[in-house]
Amino acid sequence: MRDDELVLVTGGTGFVGVHCVVQLLDAGYRVRTTLRSSSRADEVREMVRVGGADPVHLEFVEADLLHDDGWHAAAAGARYVLHVASPFPVRQPKNANELIRPAREGTLRVLGAARDAGVRRVVLTSSFAAIGYGRPDPGRPRPYTEEDWTDLSAPRLPPYTRSKTIAERAAWDFIGQVERDRGDLELAVVNPVPIFGPALGRELSTSVELLLGLLNGHVPAVPNGSTTGVDVRDVADLHVRAMTHPDAAGERFLAISGDPITFPDLAKLLRERLGPDAKRVPTRVLPDWLVRVGALVSTELRAVAPQLRRRQGASSAKAERMLGWRPRPLDEAVVASAESLVRLGLVRP
Repeated sequence: MRDDELVLVTGGTGFVGVHCVVQLLDAGYRVRTTLRSSSRADEVREMVRVGGADPVHLEFVEADLLHDDGWHAAAAGARYVLHVASPFPVRQPKNANELIRPAREGTLRVLGAARDAGVRRVVLTSSFAAIGYGRPDPGRPRPYTEEDWTDLSAPRLPPYTRSKTIAERAAWDFIGQVERDRGDLELAVVNPVPIFGPALGRELSTSVELLLGLLNGHVPAVPNGSTTGVDVRDVADLHVRAMTHPDAAGERFLAISGDPITFPDLAKLLRERLGPDAKRVPTRVLPDWLVRVGALVSTELRAVAPQLRRRQGASSAKAERMLGWRPRPLDEAVVASAESLVRLGLVRP
């Protein structure tokens, strides 16, 4: 056991958060995680067991991103903090502040508590949403990297995209002030693309929820767009690497696995690899014009329409070069997602 190294993970019930807890426990850390309600502690312990770890060195504290109570107790004695908790709904709210406020205020609460508790480093879970949106990119000559930022002045940015960009900007501003005050709190940021991989419980990423919709036949056809992706186990691994690597302080790390996959190819992959469990996955492709018309009234199609027949390039070369990070192939992550949904009984028989 690393008795002197306690790690706080915010949002232990979440899809990414619980995988971070599993990997930290496996590595011998003591782990504390925040819950909005302590009644979910047993649920988290069971997810940790499903993930293959022993929750004996896992503890809990109640804390909410919108309230001050609990955060200083949560950070007390911690050497590192992984701030993973942040809302990411399948359907975007009409009022962007429903996402922006908890994302920004929650990030600042966690950072303030970490600073006051003498935490060495915080790793913030941001998103590709803070990197690659808001600017036209026809014929873009290079993939997106950590040097890029989403343009907040762009019109019609989705609330989630805006919230992640604002929250990450606020985090870097906070750390800049800490440095000016001669404090020693460090920050590293992980920016994943859509996250797939095995679900350990019923808390799913938005990407895995969309897979579940395909498997249960909730849509009659798929659009002719594409998606990037990364496995949740690799995202958790990148958090742990960024937590301890001496060169990670002050850096962003984009997490992506290989090339994008088109939605028709994704549907085909599910049908081929899951057999009868994927019999409801659609075989038809939505005409582009129908996607564009539907985007006028559907927030889901509005997010897909700009990606029609376009492959969005991004690079995780920095994480691979600096931290030795090696992500799984995207098809492996997608299939692991689907198989876990079947095991959990979420796919209709």
